[in-house]
Amino acid sequence: MDVGEANSEAEPSWRYRGIIPADIARCDEAGSFLQSGFWGSFKARFGWNARAFLVGWDCSGAPVELPLLVIRRPLAFGISFAYVPWGPELPPGFSPGDAEKNAFLRELAEALRSFLPENTAFIRFDPPWYTEGAETPAPPLYPPFSRSAADVQPPDTVLVDLTPPEGDILKQMKSKWRYNIRLAKKRGVRVRYTGTEELQTFYALFRETAKRDGISIHTIEYYQNLFVHCAEYPGQILRLYVAEHEEKTLAATIVLFRKNTATYLYGASSNEHRELMASYAIQWKVMEDAKAAGCTQYDLFGIPPRPDPNHPMAGLYLFKTGFGGTIIHRSGSWDFTYKPLVRRLFSVAEALRKGVRTLKKKKWGRKAR
Repeated sequence: MDVGEANSEAEPSWRYRGIIPADIARCDEAGSFLQSGFWGSFKARFGWNARAFLVGWDCSGAPVELPLLVIRRPLAFGISFAYVPWGPELPPGFSPGDAEKNAFLRELAEALRSFLPENTAFIRFDPPWYTEGAETPAPPLYPPFSRSAADVQPPDTVLVDLTPPEGDILKQMKSKWRYNIRLAKKRGVRVRYTGTEELQTFYALFRETAKRDGISIHTIEYYQNLFVHCAEYPGQILRLYVAEHEEKTLAATIVLFRKNTATYLYGASSNEHRELMASYAIQWKVMEDAKAAGCTQYDLFGIPPRPDPNHPMAGLYLFKTGFGGTIIHRSGSWDFTYKPLVRRLFSVAEALRKGVRTLKKKKWGRKAR
């Protein structure tokens, strides 16, 4: 036997063992905020039913349990659907192939069926695993999974590494982005963070942004509840950042700090004084604060899938990728069907809604140009 072979450690073998119900607090062990008990209990305030499970694994003979959050809401005529946002999470160090992931997800969907009400038409997954690089799209799932007509969470995003010194983080950005950050400071743009007391200001800007970009937003009560719930639920911090110039708010951003990740949840900017580069200043301030708080990455949370100049959100791709992070691609939303006819009808309605939203984005995109 070779000496190196004798001293090497064997690769651990993994085997899925099934699921059991759990207290929703166990989900706070999850890596993603979308799989946390915090998020499940927040969505429960808006008509969703949140349930927690433990997914059992066997790792070379040793048991491992990982939390799983499943949320469910009614559709119409007594029908409901279930949703697993950015789940299930896989054990650390376990990197199965695409076929193995698909087989596990199918087995999990079948197992969950027995825990869901009979009226559940389908279960939707946003698998968290991803590929890295602008030109490396995530592989699709295989049948019996069907691609959803619309994605719930953004499949594509940018992750900025916050572990290097601040100077090196700046160096990883495009030169124009560094220039704009310095320009905003030189011209007197000031960035600070606050809370619910200034949500009205944020929401006014958010409505302005939604109209400009052709996007849908919640009522202000949704964001107010998010801040209230976060304050009541330990383990994460929610901040509202505002960028001001001469007492006028030009940009605002809501950021969640949880574990090792800061996540850019919502952003808004004014149509006025865009030459002051307030949006660049606010992003850099968030990165500085996230690094100081111990976060190792900043998730810019959503970009178009590719740098297509004809995409209605092409400007968003340019803006977020300019900060020098790693572009990642998830596979998006996929449905495992329990009731085929209901799922088909829902898919048609969802596709129509998506088409209307896309037309609005294109309309405002043409006006902006």
